[in-house]
This record gives sequence, C-alpha cells and structure tokens, in this order.
Amino acid sequence: MRITSLHNPRLKAARQLQDRRGRQAAGLTLVEGADELALALAAGIRPATVFLCPELQRPAAAGLRARLPAETEVLEVTPEVFAKLAYRENPDGWLATAPLPGRPLAELSLPAGRPALLLVCEAVEKPGNLGAMLRTADAAGVDALLVCDPATDLGNPNVIRSSRGAVFSVPTALTSTAAALAWLKARGVLTVAATPQAERLYTEVDLRGPAAIAVGAEDAGLSAPWLSAADLAVRIPMAGRVNSLNVAASAALLVYEAVRQRAMV
Repeated sequence: MRITSLHNPRLKAARQLQDRRGRQAAGLTLVEGADELALALAAGIRPATVFLCPELQRPAAAGLRARLPAETEVLEVTPEVFAKLAYRENPDGWLATAPLPGRPLAELSLPAGRPALLLVCEAVEKPGNLGAMLRTADAAGVDALLVCDPATDLGNPNVIRSSRGAVFSVPTALTSTAAALAWLKARGVLTVAATPQAERLYTEVDLRGPAAIAVGAEDAGLSAPWLSAADLAVRIPMAGRVNSLNVAASAALLVYEAVRQRAMV
C-alpha cells in the first residue's frame, strides 16, 4: 500500500503521536531513522507500523525491511507525505510506530555475579538531556536507568532521536523518588548524589561496588529527599564562573569514573 494523500487517516493517526497526550492515549510513540529503528529491533521492540519512503531510503539501510517482524505493517509513502510525519532534518525515509518505552520499577532486576551500575535522573526536563544520558548509559554498559518524577516522557520523539534509539536498549523504569530510594536501599545499592555543594570530588569515592549515580533537574539539581537519603554526595570540580555542568555531561563523567574504577579491579 502506498499513501499519496496528505489527508489519509493513517497519516493523521501517526501525527497525533507527535503530542504527549496522543502518545499516552495510544500507548505508542514514533521512531524515526534507520539506525534508531535497527537498535529498537535488536532490543526486541516490535513496531506496529512502518512508514517507508523509498525515494529517501539510503543504500545502507536497504536490508532493514527484511528484519521487520511479520506482523509489522509497512506503508510506503511519497516524499510529501513523509515530510508531514518527519520531525528531524534530512530524514532517511524510515519512521515507525512502536510501544512506549519504559517499564515499572518492579520489573527491573540487578545483574548476578558482578556489581550493578545504575544511573538515576530526577525531574530532568529537556528531552535532549534525557536522550543523551540514555546514550551514555548504553555506551558505558549501565544496567538500568531510573527516571524519577519525570518532567518529560520517554516516548518524546526528541528523546528517541537524541538517544539514537538507546531508550529501547537500556532497561529504563519510570518511578518516584521515594520508590527509587526504597528499591535501591532494599537491594544494598550505594546511592551517590551529584551536587555542587558536596565536599568530596567524584574521583575520591569508591564506585566499584553496586552503585546508583543520581543527577537532578537542570535548574535546581537533586531534591532534598535525594540529598538527605543518599549514602554519598560528590561534586565535579569547576574552575570557571558557572557553578555546574550540563546534567547529561555530569552524568557521563560520573558514570565513566565508575567504569574506569571497575576496569582496574
């Protein structure tokens, strides 16, 4: 089937997923880009529908269609129709509707035989920051991301784009601060709060055991409950005039310090 009309009801239904309310109502989100879709498929995601524009398709992604599950509906569209669906510059002709990412905290499990490494972000507002942290978590082998009191949804297309699809490969739970702290404490996971007011540098603490590194909202940082309940508070040295780093950059530094320490064991 090839869609040529800008008024096609399938097109209209997909465009509603560009809005958070539409995503929540349908339980679906948009995954644009061959690389992002390939990572989602590798993580076991089964797209409901794929909109494909052959005129925009790049040779490197030619084999992607054969990897789609048998039940996935593939709809070919014209470049004009795809332009109404796309939300990124220089689209490559691939866009899918897929189940919203994220799972309940109770469904997360810690690895056996080695210390867990988790990343926690509280009330992060910008989709680009959340996506960047997911990309770091995937690259560093973080076992799970706990998104506490989220200000943006995991299904936001800009989260998926900035994570390069890692939102599907990294086990991610949506939860509250109170629930996250209780879950971590019950499992003996060290909680490490990142805050500019901490006395100790992040390189001065032992991150080789089971640890959860927590970062907070872009403007206010971690909330009082996190700061008071955390086992350790650490800071990143700042030599300039600003008092903090971008939250995604901070998370990357802290996570890779834990990776560095564990590699030396």
